[in-house]
Amino acid sequence: MLLESHLQDTWVAPMSGDSTAVDVRDAVTGETVCRVSSHGLDLAGGFDHARRVGGPPLRAMTFHQRADLLDALAAAVRARREELYALSARAGATLNDARYDVDGGIRVLRDYADRARTELPDSPHLLEGPAERLARGEDFLGVHLVTPSPGLMLQVNAFNFPVWAPLEKLAQAVLAGMPSVIKPATPTAYLTEHLIRIITDAAVLPPGALQLVVGSVRPALDLLGEQDVLSFTGSAATATTLRTHPNLVARSVRFNAEADSVNAIVLAPDVTPGTPLFEAFVREVVTEMTVKAGQKCTAIRRVLVSSEQEGAALDAIASELAGVTIGKPTAQGVRMGAVVSLAQREDVRRAVHRIAESGRFVYGDPEKVRVVDADPERGAFLDTLLISADPDAAAPHEVEPFGPAATVLAYRDTAHATDLVIRGRGSLAASLVSDDLAWTTAFVGEAAAWHGRLHLLDSTTMTQTTGHGSPLPALRHGGPGRAGGGSEMGGTRGVLDLMQRTALQASPMLLDSLRTARPSADSV
Repeated sequence: MLLESHLQDTWVAPMSGDSTAVDVRDAVTGETVCRVSSHGLDLAGGFDHARRVGGPPLRAMTFHQRADLLDALAAAVRARREELYALSARAGATLNDARYDVDGGIRVLRDYADRARTELPDSPHLLEGPAERLARGEDFLGVHLVTPSPGLMLQVNAFNFPVWAPLEKLAQAVLAGMPSVIKPATPTAYLTEHLIRIITDAAVLPPGALQLVVGSVRPALDLLGEQDVLSFTGSAATATTLRTHPNLVARSVRFNAEADSVNAIVLAPDVTPGTPLFEAFVREVVTEMTVKAGQKCTAIRRVLVSSEQEGAALDAIASELAGVTIGKPTAQGVRMGAVVSLAQREDVRRAVHRIAESGRFVYGDPEKVRVVDADPERGAFLDTLLISADPDAAAPHEVEPFGPAATVLAYRDTAHATDLVIRGRGSLAASLVSDDLAWTTAFVGEAAAWHGRLHLLDSTTMTQTTGHGSPLPALRHGGPGRAGGGSEMGGTRGVLDLMQRTALQASPMLLDSLRTARPSADSV
């Protein structure tokens, strides 16, 4: 079955006879789920439709009216989320994994709807802050006006969150008054396709506000213009290629990248084995290794412990991993399913072998695994893999095994720990586990510039934490350096970043008129 795309408010199939069409297989059984191709699709017509048909009604709405659209989206997806849960199992996801993806996306929609009503005006645009007096008198003032851009957002998404990622980006784009074209990653494109069918069946968005391209969008990069946004989630290597695309450079297309990174957790010397905080540290590591089979851009890849704690940390983590049942996601008692594809399994194997060149596998075998109710060879199954490696080797800080793997690195002292974290050259997230305020404060001062988010776990927060790997709508998601240098969410800041900020020099009367402007009844 060839997956269809949704362009110009119509479901369309690619042209037949495409030799480059890709077979997408069930991560558990190896059976073919669908084929993916964009051969013969009218991408130029779709982009024009977004700008000409989808953009004007969104821009005419107020922030509060756009928030109503998000509430309607959330209700539509929630009503049919069981369908998405069931499909997620074909991608290797357990029910818990599916809820993380699907329910997480619903929560982002609702969160942004609520924020828009409380933090943004019931107006199509925003006048930021108090006006600045620009002359001796009171009648020449300066202020910043934030308005919707007459372009589109092209989403290029990764395979690991086929529901949450498009909904998270869509929430911000809708509030910013910008239509979206979504390009899902091929291995889980059938999940995003079903999500878009749910949304289009509900008919809650204006025509042209949402389109889907299944398959390659490489030719579309030449169609992007000065008012458009390319929002990318994926590998650092692909981000580099996109960032330097001639058309993006020539036309100054806004580019936002959220790339892979070798995220770390640091156990401070004051946390001793057997204490509740030490146990919380172990839980964080094991959770990040097993949720979605470790296929999260924020997952912990490096586990930094003091030399004195290394043995105890390895033993405790390995002991917890021994209790993780792997197999068919829908089988009773299974905690971890498969990675998304056989190709992904091979990528993880290559990565862990490279890291282990300077150390050893403490738990798990990358070449074999015992599974429940499934064939370990036909399905893309991996054991949980715990590695102990030389902390000063290059590979643990450069190679990301995008799967159920983590590497324990022993640091000598505080300076060494900080240096090791920074060797990741920029990460989405890092966790620090400590009750020592001075140690934590010093670490934050050195490490914050290299991270998009720091998760500081102590005896006070450990029972309330949302977890190392959970991006939250209220907080910035992104990171410097290798992590892409981009930024998403962060509350309404993520919305305003998609809009145009213009400095106005005007009279108080004109500014008041802009502040109270509302769309006309026939423009919405």
